[in-house]
Amino acid sequence: MTDTAATETPARRASGFGIRTAVSRMPATIVFVLALLAVGIISQGLWRSFKHNPLFAEVAYGLPAFLEGRWWTPVTGTFFVVHPWVYAITLASFIGMGYLEWRRGTRVALAYYTVGQLFAIFASALALWLLAFTPWPWAQREALALDVGPSGGTMACLAAAATVLPSPWRSRAWLVLLGGSAVALLYWGSLADVVHAFAILLVLVVARPLRLRRVSVQEQRFVALVAVLALAAVETLTSIVPTNGPFGRTELGGGSWIDTAIDVIILLLVARGLFRGRRWAWVIAVILASINVVLGILVIALYFTFPAADLTWDGDPSVTVATAVLWGILLVYLAWVRGAFRGRRRAKLGLSPIPTAGEVREMLHAFGGGTLSWMTTWEGLSYARTRSGIVAYQRRSGVALVLADPLGPPASRAESVREFVSTAESAGLIPCFFSADEATRAVVPEGWRSLIVADDTIVDLAGLEFTGKRWAAVRTSLNRASREEMTFRMTHLADEPWGIQQQLRAISDMWVGDKGLPEMGFTLGTLHEAADPEVRLALAISPNGDVDGFLSWLPVYGEGRVEGWTLDLMRRREGGFGPVMEFLIGSSARFFADEGARMLSLSGAPLTHDYPPDAGMIADITERLADMLEPVYGFRSLHRFKEKFHPRYESLYLLYRDEADLARIGMALTRAFLPDASLRQLAGSSRELLRSGRS
Repeated sequence: MTDTAATETPARRASGFGIRTAVSRMPATIVFVLALLAVGIISQGLWRSFKHNPLFAEVAYGLPAFLEGRWWTPVTGTFFVVHPWVYAITLASFIGMGYLEWRRGTRVALAYYTVGQLFAIFASALALWLLAFTPWPWAQREALALDVGPSGGTMACLAAAATVLPSPWRSRAWLVLLGGSAVALLYWGSLADVVHAFAILLVLVVARPLRLRRVSVQEQRFVALVAVLALAAVETLTSIVPTNGPFGRTELGGGSWIDTAIDVIILLLVARGLFRGRRWAWVIAVILASINVVLGILVIALYFTFPAADLTWDGDPSVTVATAVLWGILLVYLAWVRGAFRGRRRAKLGLSPIPTAGEVREMLHAFGGGTLSWMTTWEGLSYARTRSGIVAYQRRSGVALVLADPLGPPASRAESVREFVSTAESAGLIPCFFSADEATRAVVPEGWRSLIVADDTIVDLAGLEFTGKRWAAVRTSLNRASREEMTFRMTHLADEPWGIQQQLRAISDMWVGDKGLPEMGFTLGTLHEAADPEVRLALAISPNGDVDGFLSWLPVYGEGRVEGWTLDLMRRREGGFGPVMEFLIGSSARFFADEGARMLSLSGAPLTHDYPPDAGMIADITERLADMLEPVYGFRSLHRFKEKFHPRYESLYLLYRDEADLARIGMALTRAFLPDASLRQLAGSSRELLRSGRS
């Protein structure tokens, strides 16, 4: 007999667990979906249009049903769908109810669904009954319409689900809901669109998700981007789909395809400029909005002045009026947030004058910094002056990529972060901090996200002795070096004779030549950075005078003195002393401890952190970059090597506004680490990765 529990696969167990969890967490959603499908099968609505079914008039809701006394229709009409193709949209709309039920429970989800459905149906009937007394043709037409479907309830649940999203996705989801509902109502205006609008309005009033408060410059630009993209989509859609909204009917072929294409291209360029905060884009958008609003007012004025006049031109007056309403809303918004659109392409960040590398050194000497702060003195970085400090960054792919932490008095860090974020956003850049410490993470603006990108490896030097079993590997390397008469020397590059310097360059050039990619930048230095007079070199010299390996150490300042050292370069000669790196690091630790240093940082190997499964897009980007570079640079093996020195770990973070920025940040990081790599070199490295994966 087979033990079924033992033979059950993990995938099958996970699948069963997932189904049980879904049933227990979302029972109401599942019941409504199954009921909708069952009614669709019984009524044949899944494959035939239910609108032509004799039962439609008896179960459909709307003003005529109420006037004729069919008060049961808000309940019966909920379980039918008007056309087979609408089932796909209807079933997808239950995602909002499922999410709401998962997050807030079955009672809350049922309350929003039931109240939303009933309120939307009755409110729509009442509004159309009142409007039918006016000479408005659209209102009189829709007052006679009937409809079926649960869309009032599902739309209320979608709106309620949007209220439980984290900021800024809450406001963005509501922007999509309100914008989509407005477009549907203005251009098509069916009874279903009226029902959807009232369902969203109900949640907007009850839940009050959009409280008036000051939003960030980023959000102001994002709203403008979405609005202009929506207008571009509307112009495209109305050119290929006939409309029948509150302002009239349109037919296909009313406009020129060439004109539509040109308009859409212009709108896309303006949308991109608005998202970057460009002033020219704001000016063009205001001009376009003003023209459309004036045209809409002109059409309405002519219609009431000359009702019999032919107002048709290259376009359609009904679309002109509806579009004017949307452009009018956008015009008011652009005027309200005009301060968000002052960015220039190469705008200077920070206060004047621009800091110099000398000032950066002086600030490090005076106030100290983190283990990576000396890297802010390297070439290729720009500097932004704040009122109390300096921020070092690179401008890549529209991103202001800050290296490490702001420099200056520790008490002023929050102020420096706030000022830099504000000036970067004003310039149309995406601000983020790479390899920042916990103190910087604590002072970024509310709502920012963080992700660990490296684990800094710290060796405390106080009382360090290479004794005991845990230090056996390091102790063995030091003893072997002594037997083989290896010499350790702590020095500066400029103090070494020409012959030693040439050996160091030859070792470094050979290391780079074997990689197929240029040396990495950003947080990884070269011999050029090692030539800094404040950087120390640790050399391993063989008995015959050859350099078998070397390290470079960057100073870590604190309270006006060097408190520690950070490892940067690690290079070894092929065929030289085997455990040369253990020998160099162990000897350096002893040397710096004798000098009174407090700690050593073996540095955090970039792209080596183990991310959780739900870390998101930036984790995928960094892991793919790490996979590509591992056969070339060996970051993960280097990280494992450093564990021999039993360090303690301090997390280094990527700090960013939200997930919408991650794609750009990923591109910026790639170019920052490999600024000189060509596409051919990157492709060659990818082929090397594939070959190593096969082997």
